[in-house]
Amino acid sequence: MPDHAAPMIILGAGHAGGRAALTLRDEGYDGPLILIGDEPHLPYERPPLSKALLKGTMDLSGCSLFDPARLADLNIQHLAGNPVTALDPARHRLQLADGQWLDYARLLIATGGRARRLPIAPEQAGNVLYLRTHDEAVALRTALQPGTRLLVIGGGFIGLEVAATARALGCQVTLLEAGPRLAGRVLPERVSAALLELHARNGVDVRLNVAIEALQGTDHVESVQLVNGEQLACDRVVVGIGMQPNIELARAAGIDVGQGIRVDEQLRTSAADIFAAGDVCEFRLHPDGEFQRQETWRNAEAQGRHAALNMLGRKLAFNDTPGFWSDQYDWGLQTIGQIAPTEPDATRALSTGGFVLFYLDHQQRLTGACGWGPGNSIAKDIKLCERLINSHIALDARQLAHPETPLKQLLRS
Repeated sequence: MPDHAAPMIILGAGHAGGRAALTLRDEGYDGPLILIGDEPHLPYERPPLSKALLKGTMDLSGCSLFDPARLADLNIQHLAGNPVTALDPARHRLQLADGQWLDYARLLIATGGRARRLPIAPEQAGNVLYLRTHDEAVALRTALQPGTRLLVIGGGFIGLEVAATARALGCQVTLLEAGPRLAGRVLPERVSAALLELHARNGVDVRLNVAIEALQGTDHVESVQLVNGEQLACDRVVVGIGMQPNIELARAAGIDVGQGIRVDEQLRTSAADIFAAGDVCEFRLHPDGEFQRQETWRNAEAQGRHAALNMLGRKLAFNDTPGFWSDQYDWGLQTIGQIAPTEPDATRALSTGGFVLFYLDHQQRLTGACGWGPGNSIAKDIKLCERLINSHIALDARQLAHPETPLKQLLRS
């Protein structure tokens, strides 16, 4: 365990950074601990931003990891409004915007990312909105009044969840997606088709294979012009075209980066005593695997805790099974393991009208599963699939597809 001469510093006060801070204290570290964030708020979870918080059924306290009283009890120093402007790994220190230098014993970079901007959007247009932070969610919630003509750019999870919430609030919603299907980069075709059918049934005008020519207006976007000449009138525009990882500080400091900050199996960066976790972290699930980033609640939770343990000298390899979920109206999507936007090896139809897709490796071992069903009806199947993945047992695709064969039975075998 590091000595207390210099503090542990966590750069990034989001979900991963907050979980790391709590873990350090839970595991007995009682030395100086500094949490530095760009937002004025204490760490919070992001999934409610596009759902409960956007609907107004939850406030910031409902998704926060801890409150000011807990922060004080844990003796964690929270710095906000004074961002880090430079890292000096060789000297184990960082510089704040006010010029102050802080030494650190070990540093965790959990800087997450920012919403990717639409280049053709007028910068001064006040009705072009993004959704990445709590304050952006509050601004968007204020804008989503009944009858509002909302135009959503981007058919990924943020765009789809905003569209679903906006419909529940009585907005008229048109969604534009450049690709041939919804969430096509990450989801199998059958799931994309199910999402399209669900949103259309709930009144969203979904346009696929759409190219945008321009956003018409200066201070206020009044319409979106498509390449085919069509103009779509709107009151508000929400842009959901992905996230840009905040890797600039790491790159400037000479730390190895790719699409994110690259780490080894212990979540250590190329710089001594610096770790990375969460949305900004680029890692391998297997030593010979490809580098990847995961922008999920599960990954932020797992990596925040794991990085903290290794900051304490545990030297534990990170091999957590990936997974994510998304709520769309009264239906739920859940995945576990590695899935691909390709045809699955087996498909199980469920009595609820949903289904589970299975992916196998060349040894017929389950590597990933994707479930779609009303409410939380697929949660049990996905949990069993996680156990099947971790068991590494060979499976029969025909049995996986047969709805009368319990997944628990396959696990026992």
